[in-house]
Amino acid sequence: MQVLDYLKAAVEEGASDIFIVAGGYVSVKTEKRFRNISEIRVSPDAAASLIRDLYALAERSEDLCIQNKKDNFSLSVPGLARFRVNVFHQRGSIAAVVRVIQFGIPDWQEFGIKEQVMALANESRGLVLVTGLAGSGKSITEACLIDRINQTRECHIITIENPIEYLHRNQRSIVSQQEVAIDVEDSVTALQDCLLQSPDVIFLSEMQSPELIRMAISAAETGRLVIGTLYAKDAVSAIDYMIHSFPADQQETLRMRLSMVLRAIVSQQLLPGSNGKTIPAFEVMRSNSNIQSMIRNNEIYDIRGEIQNGKRGDMLSMDQSLLELYGDEMIEKDVVLDHAIDQEQMRRKMWVVRA
Repeated sequence: MQVLDYLKAAVEEGASDIFIVAGGYVSVKTEKRFRNISEIRVSPDAAASLIRDLYALAERSEDLCIQNKKDNFSLSVPGLARFRVNVFHQRGSIAAVVRVIQFGIPDWQEFGIKEQVMALANESRGLVLVTGLAGSGKSITEACLIDRINQTRECHIITIENPIEYLHRNQRSIVSQQEVAIDVEDSVTALQDCLLQSPDVIFLSEMQSPELIRMAISAAETGRLVIGTLYAKDAVSAIDYMIHSFPADQQETLRMRLSMVLRAIVSQQLLPGSNGKTIPAFEVMRSNSNIQSMIRNNEIYDIRGEIQNGKRGDMLSMDQSLLELYGDEMIEKDVVLDHAIDQEQMRRKMWVVRA
């Protein structure tokens, strides 16, 4: 089979990822289960040939991969789908994991995104973060938020992505999408330059470095809406990560600036559902005077209580989200307890919900 055949097979099966690793079969992952789609194991030469074909489809040079022994890029196959390709080396041979991205923006309701999350698209300025561990569905949530803004507001949206995952067509807004290493050299340079391009909304697909965190806060301070991604389990972890990315003598100033621009943090995780499919659970933190004070005074861990006690419809704790999913019979008891922050309290509430 050629690489295009494997791409087609993955799309037809509704797979999320394709794995090309020497010594094993070409395989796909569907709902966290793996299935082999090649008839024989892939040799190092065969793996290299398949990956060269991916570069050819993307019309991209292999030089970066040869130099750094890794690469990250995207490609489109007309009439099929988009694919995000991560190339790496293992056991002396080249390998790749290919993420399947269907054309079009996912339906936020079908994915299970709450209106409390989608309402963040109404923010006109400040910093909004979407956080979660790898594979938690952050990209889908971010795409839906950008799409909501695109449909409802007249503004200039600039996305800086590594790589581009979903294509946004101009609707009420103008959407300029920049891919790192193709359209721009790096995220830091792109963010500096985009401030001269009259943006109203800036989306950063990654905010892991201190320099990007500092620049994102600066951009939000100018009155733009900045939506960024962090690999963090929840709002408290995200805020703690940002602050402790900087030297101790800079943290007080950073806390002050962050407290002024931070508007919201949505954190999410994907759970095994009762129907065999994955179900998203969300934590939603909306900034208020109490949370601003907690950030300024370095009382970060008190924010969990503020989220738990937030006004109904305004904030949502992860435990509340889990309890709602359990009450709707979308997830099972063991899943709830595995992911609950307060297991003892959750046990009591679960008994009442399904009593």
